[in-house]
Amino acid sequence: MRTQRQVVDFSLRRRAVLRELLAGRVGTYDVCDASPYLKNAARFHGEPTDERCPICRSENLTRVHYIYGDELKQSAGQARTLAELPVLAMTLREFQVFVVEVCLGCDWNHLVEQYLLGRDGLAGDPEDGSEQGAVGGAAASGTGGAGRRRREAQR
Repeated sequence: MRTQRQVVDFSLRRRAVLRELLAGRVGTYDVCDASPYLKNAARFHGEPTDERCPICRSENLTRVHYIYGDELKQSAGQARTLAELPVLAMTLREFQVFVVEVCLGCDWNHLVEQYLLGRDGLAGDPEDGSEQGAVGGAAASGTGGAGRRRREAQR
């Protein structure tokens, strides 16, 4: 996604939890504790993956994307499909996305990554877009050199 930024990957933490489980210091009941709400979100809003569950190894994992942000108001904390995120990223200034992997068979769940989305992550400001439109119009009329130099000077 174009506006994705400040990505935090939790794969090291995931490996540490799995290592603790294999060593016997943590039980499966401690790590396989997905709530009914998380499992429903995985069923209805989750994205299936080709990755097998590291605990039961019988089912594929499902990724759920939760969104949080001030502009979301009552929608904060809801699970959204991956297809909805680019639309939200173009309409909202900034919001956080938390990606959780869930196994619907054994209830394994773990936070995979977190990142920011939104219009604030675009390279140019809305003011740049209007200026680029004006420069494009000037280029069509044959006076594009001055507008191009002005834009390069601003950088």
